[in-house]
Amino acid sequence: MKDVLDVTDRARTTAALTALGVRPGDVLLVHASLRSLGPVAGGARGVLDAVRWAVGPSGTVVVPAFTPENSDTSPHYRERVRGLDAAAVDAVRAAMPAYAPALTPAPSMGALAETVRTATGAGRSAHPQTSFAALGPGAGQLLAGHRPDCHLGEDSPLARLYEADARILLLGTGYATCTAFHLGEYRMPGPPRRSYRCVVASRGVRRWWEYEDVALDDGDFAALGAAFEEAAAEGDVRVGRVGAAECRLVRLRPAVDFATAWLTEHRTAGS
Repeated sequence: MKDVLDVTDRARTTAALTALGVRPGDVLLVHASLRSLGPVAGGARGVLDAVRWAVGPSGTVVVPAFTPENSDTSPHYRERVRGLDAAAVDAVRAAMPAYAPALTPAPSMGALAETVRTATGAGRSAHPQTSFAALGPGAGQLLAGHRPDCHLGEDSPLARLYEADARILLLGTGYATCTAFHLGEYRMPGPPRRSYRCVVASRGVRRWWEYEDVALDDGDFAALGAAFEEAAAEGDVRVGRVGAAECRLVRLRPAVDFATAWLTEHRTAGS
């Protein structure tokens, strides 16, 4: 009886996604808050099944699989070591594992992202801090060539998603977590840059690696998203309910194009 109920519940979630506008063959960049969605049979696995049913065998599901846990320049690290003495900080740094695409978890990305990352047949990009995981026939092409010194720019899966005319599925989350907006930061004229540092493995040897890239800042993404939605052309944003949550289906290209112009106007280039 439980299997029948699970199938019925997932079918209901699939129907809600279809009503929102998800179509077979879609390439979806998914952000999800399972808590906002409310109970779904099978939990994160049930939600993933529903999304994959909605996009069908020709569709591809992509999620951020970021790993701030192996960096000492991330907000996650600063919060972790807050109040610790020097010896304790050294112990935290010494215990940070090197990034391994097939093994390193992404706990801060949520249950759905971890379910995609660990699913049979999933791929993951190579960046030691801002990797993406994907399932579906387009995964290999979308994840390939993620340069280790390019978090979310032209040599990242975000640019490949832009080329693929992907859509963003915000399941119970808002624009504040809309990763695609970061591509707009790279496309601003003269974006500010900063140093990053994380733990990697080189020929099996753990080491710290420092590199420079665009200074990522999502602090104004909620305002950016509200402005985009207000100005969006018909069909660029669809709003509906999935489970208990208000959800959005957003065309990635116009969202990034708008973000590039909006960020250029609202931020001082190079500062």
